[in-house]
Amino acid sequence: MSFEFENTEMSGVIIIKPKVFGDDRGFFLESYEKNSFEKAGIKGEFIQENHSKSEKGVIRGIHFQKGKYAQAKLVRCISGELLDIVVDLRLDSPTWGKYITRTLSEENKNLLYIPKGCGHAFAALSEYAELVYKVDNDYSLENESGIKWDDPTLNISWPFTNPKTSEKDKHWPSLEKALEKKLLF
Repeated sequence: MSFEFENTEMSGVIIIKPKVFGDDRGFFLESYEKNSFEKAGIKGEFIQENHSKSEKGVIRGIHFQKGKYAQAKLVRCISGELLDIVVDLRLDSPTWGKYITRTLSEENKNLLYIPKGCGHAFAALSEYAELVYKVDNDYSLENESGIKWDDPTLNISWPFTNPKTSEKDKHWPSLEKALEKKLLF
């Protein structure tokens, strides 16, 4: 098998460790193979791939798509190192409102599967970090949403105290406000 699938403490969030074939020329790995992923419980079809580059000290997120535009993601760091964060926003989940972190890097080559109903964020730890991720649903501006990256209720342990963020990420509501205003799933 080309992958090792490892469940995390958050239901449906899976670390994927690809088998890496390396020699003095470099390496080869499979980053996705539908049948293997389906056997591991990752079903659906990825329809779009996105690529993001960030410099050290950048935090992006906590982002998600809501309603019929909710997206599952398959995330991989292809350059540098980043701290990836998944926030459970599924109201019926036993880990609702909790988060997990994982370090993804070009060195460990791990992937992270994030199911629909979860928010996603990351912090660039290296001079530059590049993230590539597949999604299983169309993007919809009207259904784009987020939670403020430094929400005190979530109390995420970020690696920076004064990060670079987008204006949009500075102005997302807190988890409490998003819940009150029915901005979640």
